[in-house]
This record gives sequence, C-alpha cells and structure tokens, in this order.
Amino acid sequence: MEANNVDSVIGSRADGLIEVDSGGDEDSGFGDEISRFTASIRSSVLEYPIENGRRYHAFRSGVYCLPNDELEQDRLDLTHVLMTTAIGGKLFLAPVDAGRIGRVLDIGAGTGIWSMAMGEEFPNLEVIGNDLSAIQPQWVPSNVRFIVDDIESPWPPQPSFDFIFCRYMAACIENWPQLVERVYENLNPTGWAEFQDFDLVFHSQDGSSSLPPSTCSNIIFWSSQMFEAVRLTSREPHPGPHLEQWVRAAGFTNVHCQRFSLPIGSWAKEKRLKEVGLLNLAQILDGLEAFSLRCFCQVLGWEREEVLELLEKVRAEMMNRRVHLQLEFYVVYGQKDCM
Repeated sequence: MEANNVDSVIGSRADGLIEVDSGGDEDSGFGDEISRFTASIRSSVLEYPIENGRRYHAFRSGVYCLPNDELEQDRLDLTHVLMTTAIGGKLFLAPVDAGRIGRVLDIGAGTGIWSMAMGEEFPNLEVIGNDLSAIQPQWVPSNVRFIVDDIESPWPPQPSFDFIFCRYMAACIENWPQLVERVYENLNPTGWAEFQDFDLVFHSQDGSSSLPPSTCSNIIFWSSQMFEAVRLTSREPHPGPHLEQWVRAAGFTNVHCQRFSLPIGSWAKEKRLKEVGLLNLAQILDGLEAFSLRCFCQVLGWEREEVLELLEKVRAEMMNRRVHLQLEFYVVYGQKDCM
C-alpha cells in the first residue's frame, strides 16, 4: 500500500510559498471539484488495457502478468474452491480466534471471494482486501471493504492488524522478504499471518514419470518458458517452498508449515483428492491463456498465434489420463512476538 509521497516544493515558488490559482475562487466550496477529480481518478484505475484479446489491470500496469477480465475472475473463484478444498474446507489454518480479533487484511484479494467469506462467517471482523484491480463486487458484507493499491509500495501509517492473509501471489511479488517483513511490522503483538502459495513445477511421483519424454514434452517446454519469462520480470514463480524461510527470517514465532500435494486430473484414488485434481485440472486448462499471453508475447517476444498453437498441444497432454502430474501447495503461518 502506498502513501501519497509528494515533493513539498512541487508547484510552489522558490521561497516555498504555494501560489494560488486566482481562477478557482468562484465557488464557496470544494464539493464539485472533489467529485470531478475523484471521478477522473476512478476512471483511470478502471481504464483497463486490452492485450492479445485479454483485459489487464490499469493501476501499475505491467506489475502483474495475469489478466483481470471475467474469464480470469471465474478462474480465480474456481481456484479459491480448489485451495480451500485442498486444506480441508477451511479459509485459513492459523490458530486465530476469529471471534475475538478485530482487523484483518487480505493481500491480493482478487475477486474478493476470501474477504467476503471471512466477513460473512465472522461479522465481528473488519476485513480489508487489497488488490491492484478494482474487480470486486459493489455489494459486499458491511464489515468488508476493498482498496486498490500496490502492496509492494510503502505502507502508510494505519492501525495494525490482528490477522494478515496472503494467498496465491506466485509470479506477482518482486521482493518477498521485504513484503513478509512489512506484514510482521503491521501486525499487533500476538497477531498472526498466514501465507498460502504454490510450487508451480509440474512433477510426478509414480510410474507415469517413466513415460517417454515426448508424452509431456509440450508441458515441459511451455512451463520452462513461462518460468523464464516470470523471472525476467524479477518475480518468483515458485514462492511456496521458500515461505517458511522468509517467515522465520522476518521474526515470526510459532511458525508452522504444511505441504499439500495437489493432483492434476482425476487419477487419485482418494475421493477428496480426486475432487481436488478435477478442480486443479479445470483451473489450469481455463488459465493457460491467462498464464501465458503476456509472459510469452510481451516478455519473450512470441506472436499470439504461436502461443495459442503451443497451448493446444499443452491441453492435449494435460488431458492424457496416463500422465499423473501434480503440484505442491504450501501453507505457512506464524505469530508476532508480544515483546
């Protein structure tokens, strides 16, 4: 979140005195002027650019590699179901007494689905969702509100939080250690923070890994190119395995780390994992264009048609029932020391 840092001499004279616009005295109040100004600001935030047939956020354009259009919003909501199902149907795992705390921050709120679920389940909470895109619904629980801002900018002075939640920010954050430190600094003593994220490397733990390399060659090539593009933008595509280290380094105590293996497809025997696998496959297939277009076209210099041709081959390999791919999902939470 970013404070409005404005140089104190901008628009002023050499002696430091601010010159008055003599043409602005005709009205007795600022009401209409404020309305016009804030309307122009809101419109600039909502002037979403279109690239390769997909819509992207306008604020700090280029910071986030994924689109924010309706197709991507549907995928994000599906991924919310995937992640909550994977961890046992829960919104979080930290031992937070949500009935006794006050302020909660949701970093990278996306469509706002987690924030709204928290607000509905715990009406005593004040839930604040932060995101680069103003795509959240207008009608939300009365204890939930959203702000458009860059979480990697300096955080302005504000009341501290009792619980800070950060989920699915893979390929989004430039300086993870700094972000985790700011989370720690903005917690109340004994407050909790929870980070949930992926290791996006596709792998297999059974005999399907012995299939001829050509069976998954397009998946391997596509993912390696995508990860290269993300790293060229100075982002980390696989934050999950590093979360515990970052959380401990920031000073958190009572740190816990859990890893969840998420199948891709319905190949798992256990009923819950079969459901997780189908959700995972669906969100990946729905998201292939979203993951790829900006990374391949804007960063690597591919043509859109080349990307779409590759993605068709990736889809075909993803649908191969003989290939038992999976991803790892990490949940790490820790508490701020009361000292």
